[in-house]
Amino acid sequence: MHLINQIINTSIPRQVINANYRNISKLTGMKRVNKPTTFQLLSRVWSGQSGVLAGKQAEEKMTSILRNKFPKAHTIEVNDISGGCGAMFEVNVITSEFNGLSTVKQHRLINDTLKNEIKDMHGIRISTGLPEAS
Repeated sequence: MHLINQIINTSIPRQVINANYRNISKLTGMKRVNKPTTFQLLSRVWSGQSGVLAGKQAEEKMTSILRNKFPKAHTIEVNDISGGCGAMFEVNVITSEFNGLSTVKQHRLINDTLKNEIKDMHGIRISTGLPEAS
């Protein structure tokens, strides 16, 4: 329980939670609702959408999508860096297909390729580049 309280306290400042529930009747004209329990807050934060892949399945799916888009890629790595829940991913793509493109354009290609997967994520960290000349 200490860990859960620590997560809640660092994720959502207590004064924000209290202020939201104190002022809900003023803002919405509705009756005040009960404060949610710690479990209810965590359920809302981590529940995600049903049917969304997480962990190794999501990594494999995104790797496959990127391999189809960049068949000449030297390196394609996708790692779930959220601890397996599928909220945050790190993507690394090294391919000669990025030749002549700025880093921003390279990242836009990755974003466009994974747009359906990205919409279910909290965040994504992308690194791209060209293979080193031998």
